[in-house]
Amino acid sequence: MNQEQARTVRDVAIARSGDKGNRATLSVIARDAADYALLERTLSAERVRQHYQGIVLGRIERFALPHLGALQFVLHDALAGGVTRSLALDAHGKTLCSAVLGIRIDADMP
Repeated sequence: MNQEQARTVRDVAIARSGDKGNRATLSVIARDAADYALLERTLSAERVRQHYQGIVLGRIERFALPHLGALQFVLHDALAGGVTRSLALDAHGKTLCSAVLGIRIDADMP
């Protein structure tokens, strides 16, 4: 599959986020129930960790919610001390939420 045909999470899902202190939560929700299995196979905690390398400094937990067609990730030590303590611009959950949609879901993904 070439770069023009590469699919990303954005093509099959939406994402929602939340933040509290130095922890962010991301929910990735399949638009179509038929795509949930692809998301579950593709988006491991390790894969998400690689995507946020250098940004999320703590552990990443993944929770599967098949009845909702969703995966939820808890990103620990992800907000540079928390929204009110960080000097980074817009370093809260919404920014991380947008970034998760860019993960490739191709069979030949790196």
